[in-house]
Amino acid sequence: MIQRCHSEDTHRSQIGMIQETSWQNRKFRDLAAITNHSSKAKRRLTTKKYKFSLKLLALAMTKDKVVLAFSGGLDTSVCVKYLQMEHNMDVITTTVDCGQDDDFDAIRRKSELLGAIKHVYVDSRTDFVENYVAKAIRANALYQGKYPLATALARPLIASRTMEVARKEGARYVSHGCTGKGNDQVRLDLALRAIDPKIRIIAPIRDMNLTRDIEIKYANEHNIPVNEETKRYSIDVNLWGRAIEGGQLEDPWFEVPDDALHLVKKAENSIEYIELEFEQGIPKSADGKKMNLVDLIAYLNDKVGRHGVGIIDHVEDRIVGIKSREIYEAPAATAIIEAHRDLEKMVLTNFEFRFKQTVEEEWSWLAYSGLWFDPLREDLDTFIDATQKRVTGKVRMKLQNGSLNVVGRKSEFSLYSKDLATYTSKSTFDQRLAKGFVELWGMQTVLANSLKTSDSRKEGEKIT
Repeated sequence: MIQRCHSEDTHRSQIGMIQETSWQNRKFRDLAAITNHSSKAKRRLTTKKYKFSLKLLALAMTKDKVVLAFSGGLDTSVCVKYLQMEHNMDVITTTVDCGQDDDFDAIRRKSELLGAIKHVYVDSRTDFVENYVAKAIRANALYQGKYPLATALARPLIASRTMEVARKEGARYVSHGCTGKGNDQVRLDLALRAIDPKIRIIAPIRDMNLTRDIEIKYANEHNIPVNEETKRYSIDVNLWGRAIEGGQLEDPWFEVPDDALHLVKKAENSIEYIELEFEQGIPKSADGKKMNLVDLIAYLNDKVGRHGVGIIDHVEDRIVGIKSREIYEAPAATAIIEAHRDLEKMVLTNFEFRFKQTVEEEWSWLAYSGLWFDPLREDLDTFIDATQKRVTGKVRMKLQNGSLNVVGRKSEFSLYSKDLATYTSKSTFDQRLAKGFVELWGMQTVLANSLKTSDSRKEGEKIT
């Protein structure tokens, strides 16, 4: 049994589960006693009471249902068996498609193989990009200036869809395969409880303090298929990006091997250009072709990734306080956010742009930290949406030797004036006005330094 692999602390973490199982066993014994009376005793029971007893017995023998957010990977596959064997539950698996390009038929077959009573597939690609990714684009969302939040954005959507299935199936429990070390446990738990504070959450990997090597051993013992890539890395994918961690990558000095990457290829020597057109902060076309956002992101993941652009390798601060080395592939996100921010610089005032940077940092932190349903995130969206009314125009970028650079931009709402900026005689800017401005602009700085100089002189006179 898997429990033998764990410490006394892990054993104590199971107390709640054991108490519940014990209560269920007592319930079975009591009801069995009712139905095992002698024939004479049974005749003394009224028909009404006897039928009521049988109903109670049937209710006791009915297993609780739990809806598991299921990817088909190692963690959630182990969860299926754990919920069946340790909690005596009927498991309904739910896979939410956020553009991860998985073999969803294979995931369904795996769910059946593991003994789930039902599998639900939910196509949420359009929902994901229109209601989550689009907000992130407008917010230039990058956690700690690097990570475009691909995994973090998908979690509240997965929680929402999982809860919809739970309501439909009449399940009082939901489950996920998150560990106690990561961010996803926070994101999913908070999202699930924000939707329904009474929902009961079971997180087997966290609750049993399982490590990856013990999970693999458990999977082998219970004939759970595990692919070779799963043994090497922990991977999460959706349309907005791909996260890779674990194995040799836990050494922050170890360079990411090429075979760990899927979206980003070795840089081509050729030069290519990308032209993105935005309407109110959202890209609507790429290279002159109108596309919906799902297709546009897929198009850029392919084109930008071919040129070796979109790898993020950094040490980030997790919610739980751990510093973690993270690898992300996000070619489309890298290109879109770079273009979007550049266009904002052209159409927003300096004051709008500077304040929006503060808002973006807070928005990114909320999304990363599992606080998607916090009212503050919606408040910040209101401000961000107001700034996007003029973020309409085109941005041209150059791909070359693993680099991506903006080389052109234009907008009908541009605040850039060539007549003011030019250094030629055609300039409409009167340079003589600058003298008075400079004196006023730095007045307090000059005064403060004058006082500092005066104090230094007085100190020198005392010494002499």
